[in-house]
Amino acid sequence: MNMILTIRKNLVRIITLAAALTAVCIVVFFVIQNNSEQNHRTFFTQFVISGGSIVWFILLPLSVITVGLTIDYFMNIKASILLPTDAGAEIIRTIRDKGWQKLLEILAEKKDLVSTAVLAAVRNKFADRRQIEIQLQMQNTIADALKQQCRQYLRKIEWLNIIGNVSPMIGLFGTVYGMIKLFNSIVLAGGQPRPEQMADGVGIALVTTFWGLLIAIPALIVHSILGNRIESIAHEAAIQAEMILVEIKNSIEIQPLSEPIESDET
Repeated sequence: MNMILTIRKNLVRIITLAAALTAVCIVVFFVIQNNSEQNHRTFFTQFVISGGSIVWFILLPLSVITVGLTIDYFMNIKASILLPTDAGAEIIRTIRDKGWQKLLEILAEKKDLVSTAVLAAVRNKFADRRQIEIQLQMQNTIADALKQQCRQYLRKIEWLNIIGNVSPMIGLFGTVYGMIKLFNSIVLAGGQPRPEQMADGVGIALVTTFWGLLIAIPALIVHSILGNRIESIAHEAAIQAEMILVEIKNSIEIQPLSEPIESDET
C-alpha cells in the first residue's frame, strides 16, 4: 500500500513538472514569434531569447526543476514531519502505560525519525531476545537506523547539489559556444564585423553564463540549508531516542527476562 502511494505521488510530481516545462517551452516559442517583428529588445528578449537553444531547452528546464525540488523539499523535509513535537513523549507514555512490547503495533504506521528508529530496535529485540546486553544491542540498532534515515534524506537532496555543480558548466559551455560564433563572424566579416553581427555570439555567451550562475547559486544554498536541517533534526532525534531507550531499559528490568514476549503472530 505504501509503495502504491509512493509511486502515485511520484507520478503526480512528474506530471506536474512535465506540465510546467511544457508551459515554459510554449511561452518561450510564443514570445519568440511575437518579438520576431519588433526592433526593440525587452528584458525577456535579452535574457531569454538571446540565450538560444542552450537556455531554452537546458537551463530554463533546470531552473524549473530546481524551483520544484526546492518547494517539495522545504514542504516535506521539516521538523514537524520528520520529528513531531510529541513523538518522543508519546512513545514514553506508551511504554509506561502499555509496556514496550506494544510499540510494534503502535509505531508500525508512523514515519518520523524517532518512531522508525525505535521500531527497528524493538524488532531487533524480538528477533534476538536471548542476547544478554539488550540495551547495547538496541542502542546500536537505533543509531544505525537514524544514520540510515539521515543518509536517505541527504541522498534525496543531492539532486540540488548536482544541479548546482552542473549548471555553471553548462553556462561555461554556452560561453565557449558563443565565443566561437563570435570569432567566426569576425572571420566572415573580413576582420571588421558590424556590431549587430557580433551581438548574437556575445549574447549567447553572456546569457548562458548568467543563467548557469542564477541556477547554481540558489541550488547550492538550498542544498546547504536542507543538509544542515537534516543533521539538526537527526541530532535531536538521537537525543529523544536515548530517552526512550532508558525507558525501555527500565521496562525490561521490571519484566523478568525469562518471561515470554508476546508477538503479533500469536
